[in-house]
Amino acid sequence: MNVTPRGALPPGGASPGASAHSGAAAGTTAGTVAEGSRPLVELNERSREIFRQIVESYLATGEPVGSRNLSRMLPLQLSPASIRNVMADLEQTGLIYAPHTSAGRLPTELGLRFFVDALLEIGDLTAADRANIESQVRAGTGSASLDGVLAQATTLLSGLSRGAGVVVTTKQNLRLKHIEFVRLDPGRALVVLVAEDGSVENRLLDLPQGLPASALTEATNFLNACIRGRTLSEVREEIARRREEIARELDALTARLVEAGVAMSVGPAEERQLIVRGQANLLEDLRAAEDLERIRLLFADLETQKDVIDLLSRAEEGEGVRIYIGSENKLFSMSGSSMIAAPFRDGTQHIVGVVGVIGPTRLNYARIVPMVDYTARVVSRLLEGR
Repeated sequence: MNVTPRGALPPGGASPGASAHSGAAAGTTAGTVAEGSRPLVELNERSREIFRQIVESYLATGEPVGSRNLSRMLPLQLSPASIRNVMADLEQTGLIYAPHTSAGRLPTELGLRFFVDALLEIGDLTAADRANIESQVRAGTGSASLDGVLAQATTLLSGLSRGAGVVVTTKQNLRLKHIEFVRLDPGRALVVLVAEDGSVENRLLDLPQGLPASALTEATNFLNACIRGRTLSEVREEIARRREEIARELDALTARLVEAGVAMSVGPAEERQLIVRGQANLLEDLRAAEDLERIRLLFADLETQKDVIDLLSRAEEGEGVRIYIGSENKLFSMSGSSMIAAPFRDGTQHIVGVVGVIGPTRLNYARIVPMVDYTARVVSRLLEGR
């Protein structure tokens, strides 16, 4: 599994780290917190284990942990005083902080990024987990629509992660199966586009004056000969390349009709579309008034669909799973949320969308990363077979 944690500049000036290690060895020394702009932060075994326990306790409970509790949790025999000294060093590096004067410690966003990049141990899914994801995503194929598959995938991820499942794609990427021109009156026709996933789109087209009925049939036949399996943008490119051939084979009015039928702006159907499922999960396990305010801000973020779509679309720019933590992205700077996302592909191996999970920064990264990755792979396989 290729995990690529990427985001914008996190607090403290450190840029995001390199790829997270899948199944990182317990004895591995933690690597850089920054790429060139910050000194290497080396953690010895004792510091690494204390830091790991602080982060894992936070991911499990959301609560700060103190030196006395850590002394009982650690496999190392250390006194609370020794642990406090290490915690002071970790706090000085910016990896942990005290939410209150007498409280225990929590990881900072920089600390979470460091944990994800250098210490996170990502296990593999069990055979039962894989079978469950496969069967639930495949249940969406009964609708014969890409939207059905994607909606099922987001519902699945929201249920498994207890976060919000999200997906973004565009209908422009759908492979076309059939096109037909249907005359409505002397000056207008309906263009019917049928995609390979069974979805249908209708558009109105103004007809050239004096266009004979036979021209609609000729244009339909010509386009259907070159449209199957291609996206609308690919068909447009094909028509542009074959413009001279079209001029030789078809009369001028029919040739104009062919170009007009695929040159129209598709409007909303060609825009990015966002599917979100499971927002109610984010209201569970709220521990304080500030948690409720954080979720309110996250809901406001999700309502700003364009920003969410833009963020998800960045995951299309590379391979593997992307992880964004808190204010690494300005969209989540107020709500302190995280996103784990992975791209999926169509039958031509083109990336056509992204599926993921949005939730609090204390998401269970080790569990959710492989789930998102495998769900994206299942969606890709289903699209390959369409």
